[in-house]
Amino acid sequence: MSKEPKTKELSRRAYEKKLRVLQAELCHAQEWVRTTGARIVIVFEGRDAAGKGGTIKAITEKLSPRVVRVVALPAPTDREKTQMYMQRYLPHFPAAGEVVIFDRSWYNRAGVEPVLGFCTPEEHREFLEHCPRFEQYLKGSGIQLLKYWLEVSADEQKARFEKRMTDPRRYWKLSPTDLESRRLWYRYSKARDQMLEATDTDESPWHIIRSDDKRRARLNCISHMLSLISYEKAEKPDVTMPERAKENEYDDLESIAGRRWIPEKF
Repeated sequence: MSKEPKTKELSRRAYEKKLRVLQAELCHAQEWVRTTGARIVIVFEGRDAAGKGGTIKAITEKLSPRVVRVVALPAPTDREKTQMYMQRYLPHFPAAGEVVIFDRSWYNRAGVEPVLGFCTPEEHREFLEHCPRFEQYLKGSGIQLLKYWLEVSADEQKARFEKRMTDPRRYWKLSPTDLESRRLWYRYSKARDQMLEATDTDESPWHIIRSDDKRRARLNCISHMLSLISYEKAEKPDVTMPERAKENEYDDLESIAGRRWIPEKF
């Protein structure tokens, strides 16, 4: 990947202003999905600390969890390890009127697993061979599949790991696997390139996002995603605020006055 000149960091104020506009568009797209019965799967992959979680949060923050679900599966159980590899992902796929976002996906078999030795070389090769056919089947069944790879530089990954090591709000994000991904940077690079070579197809292409600047990455991702979903804005219904119905001799504030109210510290 060619190195481009560093652009000026986007201010929080400018970021939030642009994000509000994009999130409003996401709400329009969500309503279109709900009313038309569309089915969409969005896959987010990338190195550890590439910004997948923050990007997904920016997408889902103003959306309904009944329409847009995030799936972040834990390590497979002993039983799941004996199943067909794709089997544990299939139950999470969308029904009509749903969007499912995978925070890491079946592409674990193309990255984490071969690099850390959680699958055999043969299993890795089989996955890369069969995955395009699996995704072709998804498309044939009417599911729209969007695949995003967030690419973070080695220096920025190191800086983010260091923040996780010292910030109690981020420490939970740090795992031994994260540190191994730092040590095995070049093996992950090779696995990434093999994955792209085998699974970046015309039917299910990968879209790569520069993510050293988290704010720009989120905005670019949402804007691009909206450009791929052929949604139409629904007309906003007229809504009238109703008056409260009167209940004789019932004081709703008095009824809870003696309950356990938490102390107001702030």
